[in-house]
Amino acid sequence: MTLTLLQVAVGGALGASSRYLAGVGMTRLMGRDFPWGTLTVNILGSFMMGVLVVVMAHFSANRLSPLLAVGFLGGFTTFSSFSLDVATLYERGAMTQAAGYVAVSVVVSILALFAGLHFARSVVS
Repeated sequence: MTLTLLQVAVGGALGASSRYLAGVGMTRLMGRDFPWGTLTVNILGSFMMGVLVVVMAHFSANRLSPLLAVGFLGGFTTFSSFSLDVATLYERGAMTQAAGYVAVSVVVSILALFAGLHFARSVVS
């Protein structure tokens, strides 16, 4: 358990640092008019999760999951886990569940963000 927690922590630190650097780089490259950094890490993280799942299954390397999938990609972007969940539902043939999961996740997360903004603004003002 201790080794697993250490793997998650190290991977998370590396993933979060990578996300920060990618965001800074994309802002410098593309400007601040659009969230290019977030879009980039979400797409890249989802791609990396897909590659990682296949490689880990092929080489029976699930022991690397805490470091790479949970830690690094969790720190890099939680969107990769969301994308994997959608793909898993889709591949199981649960199209309605997959579509519902996407809709609820996106809409409710955005509503929760606005709720948090409203709450915090009401507290500080």
